[in-house]
Amino acid sequence: MDSFMAWVGGKKSLREQIVARFPLNYEKYIEVFGGAGWVLFYKNPGSEQEIFNDYNSYLVNLYRCVRDNPNKLKYKLQYMLHSREEHRLLSKLHICGLFARFHDYDRAAKFYWLVMASYGHMLKGFSPRAVSMWSRFPLIDAAAERLQGVTIENLDFQRLIEIYDRPVSFFYCDPPYYKTESLYKDVKFGRKDHQRLHDTLMKCQGKFLISYNDCPEIRELWNHPGIQIESVQRTNNLAQRYEAGSQYDELLISNYDTAERARAENAGFRQLPLWSSEEQENLL
Repeated sequence: MDSFMAWVGGKKSLREQIVARFPLNYEKYIEVFGGAGWVLFYKNPGSEQEIFNDYNSYLVNLYRCVRDNPNKLKYKLQYMLHSREEHRLLSKLHICGLFARFHDYDRAAKFYWLVMASYGHMLKGFSPRAVSMWSRFPLIDAAAERLQGVTIENLDFQRLIEIYDRPVSFFYCDPPYYKTESLYKDVKFGRKDHQRLHDTLMKCQGKFLISYNDCPEIRELWNHPGIQIESVQRTNNLAQRYEAGSQYDELLISNYDTAERARAENAGFRQLPLWSSEEQENLL
């Protein structure tokens, strides 16, 4: 299923490749940098415990409102107007930190509208392309159903990993990309945090998969025995209007063999012979 929202750095175009590389067995799935949750919504819910986390408290509040009372959120959204003036006002309130003064559902509605009405969903410039909140309601309802039973956290990534780390844990990480940290508002993630994420994951007991931009600094940081670094490409959404078919190079970094699921699925679909080996010998 699709996410109910867009978000800078969202993994809509890469989600299929990511889920195809999930480990075969795990009992806890932890999405460390949740964002729009494209991977969580795309993966099939199983018997594993699911944890969605993001350090952006406005985003986490929105997820909790979607999960716990989507009708109340939709009621707030249906009265919001798509206009440059509304965007200017809400953008100023957001920059000044005044969103925190609103009630949970008012804050969630205003934040959601600001994300969807901003160019590139980066909370800055106004996107003149009209956004119908009413058209998003079916996606909100579907997300509410999917999020039932999902634990939603608002923790620093290091603290989250330390809390949930077990041999049966699987961490999917989609951190702010190297040299793009400033695009993520409401959170502080600097160059040193890439090293901190590396150090935290290298000590964990569970398995991890990280999506990153392909650059020399990240390749050097994760160049260790036992760490798998794979190059993949996805559609560059922001560049599509200027250069159709534009691709963006990414890395998938893991501490396990990401091909094990594909091998198992191929083995499961292997065609069985019509006759046993003994019957085949009798036919000769």
